[in-house]
Amino acid sequence: MTGQAAPARRKVGWRDILNSLGRPKVLLTLAFGFGSGLPFLLTGATFGLWLREHDVSLAAIGFLSWVGLAYSFKFLWAPVIDKVDAPLLGFLGRRRSWMALSQIVVGGALIWMAIVGPAGGLTMLGVAALVVAFASATQDIVVDAWRIESADDTEDLALITSAFQLGYRFAILAANALILFVANGIGWNGAYAAYGVAMSIALLATFLAREPLSRAQVASTAIWTPRGLYDAIVGPFAAFLKTHGSMALLMLAAISLYRLPDFVMGPMVGPFYVDVGIPREAIGSVRLTFGLAGTLVGIAAAGLAALRLGFGMTLLLGAILGPGSNVAYTLLAWNGFSLPLFSGVLFTENFSEGFAGAALVAYMSSLTSIGYTATQYALLSSFYALLGKVLKGFSGQAVEALQASAGGDVMQGYALFFLGTALVGIPALVLCIILNRVTRKRQSLAEPEPAPA
Repeated sequence: MTGQAAPARRKVGWRDILNSLGRPKVLLTLAFGFGSGLPFLLTGATFGLWLREHDVSLAAIGFLSWVGLAYSFKFLWAPVIDKVDAPLLGFLGRRRSWMALSQIVVGGALIWMAIVGPAGGLTMLGVAALVVAFASATQDIVVDAWRIESADDTEDLALITSAFQLGYRFAILAANALILFVANGIGWNGAYAAYGVAMSIALLATFLAREPLSRAQVASTAIWTPRGLYDAIVGPFAAFLKTHGSMALLMLAAISLYRLPDFVMGPMVGPFYVDVGIPREAIGSVRLTFGLAGTLVGIAAAGLAALRLGFGMTLLLGAILGPGSNVAYTLLAWNGFSLPLFSGVLFTENFSEGFAGAALVAYMSSLTSIGYTATQYALLSSFYALLGKVLKGFSGQAVEALQASAGGDVMQGYALFFLGTALVGIPALVLCIILNRVTRKRQSLAEPEPAPA
């Protein structure tokens, strides 16, 4: 997707985005987005809510969130996925074989979590959650590669990315809203088992999808030779640095800080709901109404912005909007639970996260090179998650420390914590401003001068 002159961007409106939803490739991307998003919160915020209802401490919940570090180190095994077919399923093709294998493991490990539960011990439950996260991270590597390689051009990539984010956000709503109603009916253990079975939606899409690249296009030196190892491990990074030059480090720095506010806040959202006294039914119903509306509007707005303004400007807008959810939670902690305020908070949260998430995914997708898609995108997505995944493990301790400094007032501790997580978004905003200015300057210098009349 890099190294080519960008075609003139035609005006694209809401009708183009809606019409694209009927294309088979876009529908499959919706299903892949659903499969990628479903396990994310089941080892994250929803997992924390389940644990808090079983009186697990905030510190322990924060530490258990470290299973999500698997997403941040996926670049370590991404080179193998770029160059080797999955065992037993290679007849499906390189991308689809890894998608199928990872989806099967995610579904099975979620059922394992359901069987163990908090009553089976936090260690064994944590191991099962780690398997879910590892397999889910592997799924993300190959789904991202499939999505980028399946795009015909930058406009198609923007539409497919919006579809992926839409499916992803539907899964997030299913995993943090619908699951509360399911848990009320059949318990948390039964809910996790049902969601393990739901991974079959993504698995079905894998069997229906086409391989984006032919065998001839992905053929290369055998990976277990010196040349093959160099091409698999060093090649993607060398190609990225060669393509983007001195801007590469600026891009990586901006990406690494972009979603930091969301990651650091994430593990404490579920426990906050329990401590502030929000009923499960209220959480689920508001997430499925105001939360869903915010998601749809946020992702559609990001897709439209990417098509009309370009990936860089959309990324900058996302850096401004992203921390809005953190500020909204600060207001909720200060004022206490009321249904109108909670509805506004969840609309703000889902709009800002939907816009910022779609903006970042579209921008990172535009930076990859065919031949190294899986590894380069895994590197970029690992950079954006690594720092936040490390710091969020201390989120429970941070809330407890702020609570102690506020004289034992847990809501004051939450309010200060959420406000602090919003402020950590400032460096990313500054870097995005610099990145956007440098990019525009380079583009203006690269444009040919008009011919004399």
